[in-house]
Amino acid sequence: MNKILIVEDDSTISMGLSYYLKQEGYEVVTVATCTGARDVIDNSFNLVLLDLSLPDGNGFDLFKDLKEKANVSVIFLTAVDEETSVVMGLDMGADDYITKPFKARELLSRIRNVLRRTSPEVIKISNIAIDIRGAKVLKNGRDVFLTALEYKILLILALNPNQVFTRDKILADIWDVNEEYVNDNTLTVYIKRIREKIEDEPENPKIIVTVRGLGYKVVI
Repeated sequence: MNKILIVEDDSTISMGLSYYLKQEGYEVVTVATCTGARDVIDNSFNLVLLDLSLPDGNGFDLFKDLKEKANVSVIFLTAVDEETSVVMGLDMGADDYITKPFKARELLSRIRNVLRRTSPEVIKISNIAIDIRGAKVLKNGRDVFLTALEYKILLILALNPNQVFTRDKILADIWDVNEEYVNDNTLTVYIKRIREKIEDEPENPKIIVTVRGLGYKVVI
C-alpha cells in the first residue's frame, strides 16, 4: 500500500484529502507544520503533498530537508499560481505542482501518474514479469500479448499487491485514461482473458484472485 504524507495547515483541506485518499486505498499521515513533517518523514513514505505556505516555515525550504532525509516524491500544493513559483518548484526537483482550489479527482490522477513514474521498472509476480518501461508482460521469460486495456488493468492491480480493488474502483481508473467504455460485465471478460494469458491454471487463479463480494487483488 502506498503511503502519503500531507503537509497542510488548513484543517479542512487536510481532513478532506485524508479521507478521500484513504477511501482510494492509500495510507495517509497528516501534519500541519514544517516541524511536524521533519519529525515523521522517512523512507516508508512514497509521496508528500506539500503546501508552500506553512505557519512555521517555507515549503521550498522544507522540500530540501525532506529530500535529504528520504527518497520520496513530492507534489506541491499552493494557492499561488504565479509562474515563477511553478518554475521554482519544478526546477528544485518537485514531481508535480497543483494550484488551489483543485478537484480531488484531478489531484488523484496526478498522484497516480507520479507514483507510476517512480514505481519499480519491473514488477515480478511468480513466473510473471511486468516491464513497466517497455509496457510489456513476460511469462517464464516469453512475451505475453495483452491489449492496452488488459495491460492497464493488470498494472493497476500489480502496482498495489495484496490490496483489494473493487470493481467500481477498477472501472473508475480505466475511465480516467481510456476512451473505450468498459462496464461491469465486460470487466469480468477482461479479467478472464488476462487470467488465461498469465495464470498457469486460469480456472484456479493464483495471481489475480477474486475476493468474493469485494473485487480483485494481485497476490505476491
